[in-house]
Amino acid sequence: MATEVTKYHILFYGSPGGYQTNRAQISVYDKNNKVRAYIRFNDPGMFFENDYEKNGIIRMHLPSAMFENVLDVLRNEKPVYIYFAQNRGFLSTSTEPVGEGE
Repeated sequence: MATEVTKYHILFYGSPGGYQTNRAQISVYDKNNKVRAYIRFNDPGMFFENDYEKNGIIRMHLPSAMFENVLDVLRNEKPVYIYFAQNRGFLSTSTEPVGEGE
């Protein structure tokens, strides 16, 4: 089941190895201010975990090169949804008309 994302929080991890195999993390929250997912970013050569869901919280793993794209969607699209299916995390928008613009 998809959950609408209403807020987000960003963490960047320093040092050559990052933190817990990650370079950065975006936490996304639902309308009740509850964390629904951690979207984690990894640099090339870092250990890359599989996506999973535990205790209702999705852990989604993406390459660091996608960080700006994810942030752009969170900043500029509405509504945005997060869900877990087929052993993968998904971040999505709703259907929008072509040429709608910002």
